[in-house]
This record gives sequence, structure tokens and C-alpha cells, in this order.
Amino acid sequence: MASDLSVILPRVLIVSRRSVRKNKFVDFVGEYHLDLIVSYGAVPVIVPRVTGVHTLLDSFEPIHGVLLCEGEDIDPSLYEAETSGLSQEELEEIRRLHASDTAIDKEKDSIELGLAKLCLERNIPYLGICRGSQILNVACGGSLYQDIEKELFKKCPENQRVKHIDYDNYDGHRHRIKVVENTPLHHWFNDSLEGGKMEIWVNSYHHQGVKRLAQRFVPMAFASDSLIEGFYDPDAYNPQEGKFIMGLQFHPERMRQQDSDEFDYPGCPSAYKEFVKAVIAYQKKLNSSISVQKPIKLNQEMENERKIILRSFSLAKNIYTTGRGMHPSKESELDAGAEFLVSNTALSVQQENRLKQMGATVRNAGSYIERLKLNEERERIARNVMGKMTVEQLSDLMSFYHMMGQICSEVLERKVNGIVNDVDS
Repeated sequence: MASDLSVILPRVLIVSRRSVRKNKFVDFVGEYHLDLIVSYGAVPVIVPRVTGVHTLLDSFEPIHGVLLCEGEDIDPSLYEAETSGLSQEELEEIRRLHASDTAIDKEKDSIELGLAKLCLERNIPYLGICRGSQILNVACGGSLYQDIEKELFKKCPENQRVKHIDYDNYDGHRHRIKVVENTPLHHWFNDSLEGGKMEIWVNSYHHQGVKRLAQRFVPMAFASDSLIEGFYDPDAYNPQEGKFIMGLQFHPERMRQQDSDEFDYPGCPSAYKEFVKAVIAYQKKLNSSISVQKPIKLNQEMENERKIILRSFSLAKNIYTTGRGMHPSKESELDAGAEFLVSNTALSVQQENRLKQMGATVRNAGSYIERLKLNEERERIARNVMGKMTVEQLSDLMSFYHMMGQICSEVLERKVNGIVNDVDS
């Protein structure tokens, strides 16, 4: 039974972070993330930060959820960095103060932006923690502060400024945030909001953050300096129905008491719990749509044409089975079926005989039979020619037509999908 769990349980993709250890690259994912994903009933699938992986994301299908978490700063060229107004001296100081974060990893950016956009296109559940929330905002057209202290503090009164990273008290550092009413974050931490103040204390490990929130999102919490600490898409949030698109700037999975695994608040693991609930629901919905494929919808004109052809075949069958003719005024109704057969010659002789038994070739079948015979003659000539060819020539010919068949299949599939999409719309 245990060996089947990887097939049964939904899959959550998590991209690793690259670091250097003993002069070698090492990829890792924080264990707290993995623990929570597994404990709530999903399987974490780690996507390694390896060159070229961003072109291989289809290989990780099926994807039932994506969790993106820690990592370096996002490449500023991917958002409106030119509007930051930071001088070259300030940028150099930022790199010196936050050396571990300012080394841009373009491969990780490509992988994670690709996954974020995939989730947005397919409505795959997405949870972004810290950098993952910033990736989500950038993927939707939002922007970031390149450095909160250098940019945001200029707009903020000194008594409202917040320390968002403390290297001397890394895991122990906390700052206050105000939770927005009637948001998922409010519901998760409701029992911990003392005196109706709508405030909790969260950890903080970042020097960048959301500057302009993408239009589709709604804030869930703010720091006292006005920095957005959490946001979500209300139109894509319903865990029971497999909908979950959210970003949190803080790390609820690491909000634990010193030297203990006990959470600061009972609501800390709720983001992961609800995320996995959505992942499970999404998997069920995906499996249902695969197992029971919806029929292609026809527009009214095509549906009328189908009914005319169907009636033509039905009349022809009645003529064949009863042996009686039909009134001359109704003979024109047989034309649609006859024209359909004449225009579709990719049938074998056996299929043609079966159609005759059904009475489908009663009218105008002569031209159809002639075309079948012509195809048989062409086949005979082709066999004679190929019989005189060498093994090498036949092998080359077969390879050529195999390649052409693949190309034809791909082009045909695109055209058919285009027709179906036009019909659906």
C-alpha cells in the first residue's frame, strides 16, 4: 500500500535553492516546508536548480500545486527597477550589506517564473513564501522595492520604520503586522488577535518587498511602514474547490518558540493546511476531467449540418432494409450523405462494404466506389515500385514518411484545437 502513495497523493513542486558548501554547489529546501506538506497529505517534488530545468517543466507533470519559498533577490530587470532612483553608490552598499541575497540567480528566476505563470494559466494552487510571494507579484506585473531601507524609509516617518532583517538575531527577530479583516489570514489567526487589535508578530528575513501590488491581488496584512506582508487573489481562493493563489512575505512555518517546535500562534500552519487542501481538491478535479472527457461542442451551424447528414444516412438505411423506394420529392435529402461519403475516401474496402450493408451508399455510390478502386490501383503500383527498392532506400523512405507523419499530426492537432477553441468561445 505504501508503494502506491506516490501515485495516489497529489504532487507539490518546490524549487531548491543553490548554495556553496566546501567549494561545491549544494541544492536544498527547508525541512519545515517539506514536513508540513507531507503531514497534510501531499508529496513534495523537488525541482533542482540546475541549468536548463526551466525548459523541462513539462517533465514534472502532473502538477497539482506549487510552493515557492526562499532564495536570492529577483533579477531587477524583470520588474520596474529603473524607477527605484537608487544611485550606484547605494546599490553597491546594498550588495555589501546583503551579499548572500544580491547574487542574482537567473536560472532560478526562469524556473520559478515559469511555474508561477503555469499556475496562473491553469489555476493550479500556488503558495509563495517570502521570495515566492515576490515572484508571484512580478509574474502578474507587479514591482518590488530593490531595498526597503533605501527606498521605503524615505517615504516613512521614523517612528513607523520597521527592521525587516536582523542578521544578529536571525530566527528570533519579530515585528508587528496589522491583519486585514475578512481575509484568509484573519480567519487563520482570529483566535490570537487580542483585544480586537488585528495585530500579530511575525518573523522577517528580507530586504526587498512588494512595491506595487499586481492588480488582481488584495492585501491581507501590512507592516507599520505600509509594506504589504501578505496578499491573495480572492477570485482564486476556495480551497474546497481547488483554488489557492497566495503570497506571504513572512515565514509562518518558522514562527516557532526558541528551542521548540511549538508555533508562536495556532494559526501558523494554516496556510500550508489550506494550501494542501486546495491541492487535493485540484487533483480530484483534474483526474475527473481526464477520466470523463467532455464532448466537443458544435456551434449551431455545424450541429444543423450534422443532423442533415445523420438524417440522410437514416433514410438510406431504411431504403436498404425495407427494399422500398422513396417519394421523388424527398430524394434530395440523400444528397448530404452521398456528398459526405464522396469527400471522405480514407476508408478500407471492409469499411465500405459495411457502409453498403447499412444502406449509406444507396445514392451516388458509384463515384465513391471508383475512387476506392483508384486508391487500390495506386497501392498496387506502390507495392511494385517498393519491391524493387534496396533495404537502405526503403529505410530512408520509411524514416522520411515517419517524420512527415509526425509533423502532419502536430499541425493537425493544432488546427483541430483551434477549431474546438473557436467553437467553445
